Amino acid sequence: MRKNIVITNGPNAAGHFSHAVVANGLVFVSGQIGMVPGTTTIPDNFAEQVRQCIRNMENILKQAGCGLSDIIKVNTYLSDATRFNEYNDVYKEFFSSNAPARTTCAAGLIGVWIEMDCIALLPETAA
Repeated sequence: MRKNIVITNGPNAAGHFSHAVVANGLVFVSGQIGMVPGTTTIPDNFAEQVRQCIRNMENILKQAGCGLSDIIKVNTYLSDATRFNEYNDVYKEFFSSNAPARTTCAAGLIGVWIEMDCIALLPETAA
C-alpha cells in the first residue's frame, strides 16, 4: 500500500512532490527547509532554521500518524559544514535520547543553511 501525504499546515512544496509517502509501514518525509508554514519566511538565525526544519518534519509525521519519536533515520544537509556543532546542539533538543540513525553532510544549498529529510516507522508496525 502507498499513500501520499500533502499537508495544508506546512510549507508549500517548492516542486512537484509530496510532503511524505507512506509505504509498507514506513513514512518517507521529503526534504524540509526552515520555512515557516503559511509564509515564505525563513529565519535568519541558523539555530532557528534547524528548529523549524524539525518542526516541519514533525507536522508532516503527525499527519501520517506518527511523531518524532518514530523516526528511524535522518539525513541532514548543511550549506556550511563548520556549523555542525551548532546543528548538533539544536538537534539534541528534539532527540535527547534514543536518537535515530543519522547522516550529515555538506551540500550546495541555495538560500538556506539546512535541509533535512527522514524515515519513520508507523507505530502499529513497530516491533
